[in-house]
Amino acid sequence: MHHPGPPRFLATGEQTELAPRDPNPDATYAWRVADAPPGSEATVGDDAVTAFTPDVPGRYLLGLDAPDGDHLLTVRAFPASYEGVDVAGSSGTAIRDRDADDAPVEYAARERHEGVGRPRVRVDASVAFGGDAESTGGETGGEETRSGAGEAVFTATPTPNPESAFDADDLSVTFVVDDRDVETAVADGRTSPRDALRVSDGGRELRVPLDAVPDRLRVHAVAVARDSGEDPRVSVADAAAVERAGDGPPGATDAGGEAVLTPDAPDFETLRLNDPPAWTRGASVYEVFVRTFADADEGAAFDAIAERIPRIAELGADTLWLTPVLGHDGKPHGYNIVDFFDTADDLGEREDFEALVETAHDHGMRVLFDFVANHTARDHEWFRDAYQNPESPYRDRYEWQESGEPGTYFDWELIANLNHANLDVRRFLLDVIDEWAPLVDGFRCDMAWAVPDSFWRELRDRVKDIDREFLLMDETIPYIPGFHEGMFDVHFDATLYFQLRQVGRGAEPASSVLDAVDQRAEIGFPDHAEFLQYIENHDETRYRVECGDAAAAAAGAAIMTLPGVPMVYAGQEIGQRGRRDAIAWDHAREEVRDRYERLLATRRDHPALGPEGDVSRVGYHVASGDLSERPIVASGDVHPDDVVAFRRHDGDEDLIVVLNFAPADASVAIDVAHGERDLVTGERCVVEDGEGTERVRVDDVAVVPVAEE
Repeated sequence: MHHPGPPRFLATGEQTELAPRDPNPDATYAWRVADAPPGSEATVGDDAVTAFTPDVPGRYLLGLDAPDGDHLLTVRAFPASYEGVDVAGSSGTAIRDRDADDAPVEYAARERHEGVGRPRVRVDASVAFGGDAESTGGETGGEETRSGAGEAVFTATPTPNPESAFDADDLSVTFVVDDRDVETAVADGRTSPRDALRVSDGGRELRVPLDAVPDRLRVHAVAVARDSGEDPRVSVADAAAVERAGDGPPGATDAGGEAVLTPDAPDFETLRLNDPPAWTRGASVYEVFVRTFADADEGAAFDAIAERIPRIAELGADTLWLTPVLGHDGKPHGYNIVDFFDTADDLGEREDFEALVETAHDHGMRVLFDFVANHTARDHEWFRDAYQNPESPYRDRYEWQESGEPGTYFDWELIANLNHANLDVRRFLLDVIDEWAPLVDGFRCDMAWAVPDSFWRELRDRVKDIDREFLLMDETIPYIPGFHEGMFDVHFDATLYFQLRQVGRGAEPASSVLDAVDQRAEIGFPDHAEFLQYIENHDETRYRVECGDAAAAAAGAAIMTLPGVPMVYAGQEIGQRGRRDAIAWDHAREEVRDRYERLLATRRDHPALGPEGDVSRVGYHVASGDLSERPIVASGDVHPDDVVAFRRHDGDEDLIVVLNFAPADASVAIDVAHGERDLVTGERCVVEDGEGTERVRVDDVAVVPVAEE
């Protein structure tokens, strides 16, 4: 189906890319503005892949004439002035043109500014029976339906921005039924869900009679905050679906990963479309830089990595991220790809790679494939033919500068940016997805910010329709809330990474790591988004090299005890100093590995430390390890700014976490009654100071349960 996908929620003046899905490069596609608000002069281009920018607020219908018929796409536009503001609402548009040095600061500062932050919304689906005949409020309006015949119910729960003075009751909700499902319903001879729907419960609930529901009905919604005299602030959209059991894609699950069969309607299933896979709630990632991880001969790396899988599993990690494994130009990082359909000769045969994945699966580990969609190596056959040859059939598959050089980023000289407006490129990349997705458990998407969001939305639907538990992780720095809108499940948290470096260098207080976590909601990420937490990777200097061993121990504990998905970069667990050097397995610091094993085990045994647990601040007082001090004051090698304490809690468990980045033990009084035994070490960690006050004695980390009242 060439339909361009889910509806779009935009601000006036914000550009979005339009593209047919599953394209045939030899076919003809034509766009048009089928309907627009009064006063609009917005247009679309003549190319198959084009751009659209709404110019006035309201509802637009964009038409796509494709080989499989005519398709309509809804765009809801909200008013915005954006004067002097970099509109970076989606990838592949303004964000690509930002100055790389300034973007993280300017973007984050704008989004955090009080009164600018976005609200959030959650959409849930259910099926209901019973009740009297009620009047519908669909777009044609006025029909009657008997709810006793059954209805699909979509409920939106809006949440104000944490920095907003609004209450939830101050927010409005805008629903949009997925155009693809309207098209299917009408083709099946059903009433259009858009005509049959009604909105109730103060605009928080949308209902559609079940006889208007096709095999799958998806509903999208945003929360809207309207300040007097200000542009509205619109949330990241969320979506849910009702599916006819047995007819929709396999794998419809609830938050616990179980199939959903509504008791009163056994023929229907419900599904939240933007939730990460259930298994990520307990996941811990281990990154392997494939060319230096194991001491292997040419072509034997996959086998050597497979041999170390048992040790990785013993560490406690359950998800393996492999840097690129495809044919490349000889540069050791492997991101300059020349063959997207076969493995690199220096690593091994495809059969060896498949055996590596199978070994990981046998040890209870999932495997993430590093997917590169933005560029090829200059040694790729397309580029070699196209370079300085305007008549090449591959010329339009790349971006070009006026100088005649290819488009690229950060002065990288050995790659060339692909032109995603070219249908041959999109077809090629979709074929790459189809080649590798069935073998692995997820994609880590390289330079996700440099690829248009229309492509990522198509990728998500493509893989999730086959396997709902397939993971999509974006490398986007800084992270962007909109990337959780029908694109990615887990996001690189470079903000927390940077803050942990600042704390380790002594430039910021340890308490600022909580500010970094709070920023996720403040800039508009929904509560169901998840984040990859790391202190080093193959692109960064090792943390201990920059900040020292004591801070490295606390930072490693931070990513295990703050809400997110922790990642260990190979070698981090043995005290490795070189970023991409061969791992010095024979010189491993076993005490470091033991510490990471304990941390991963503690996190695994206490789900309150994971993404599902809430984090909150507690009062605490920091002293040095000298318990005879009167009054207690931090001194020597411990400063109050070296320590932070916080609370993690879910419905079953309530914990206090204390992190100490200083090179000496600290004693910390917590303003919450707590237990005496550290869950990480299993040892008693409470001492009394000279005044008889109980304090938690902490080296790098201590986790203690909150005392029951």
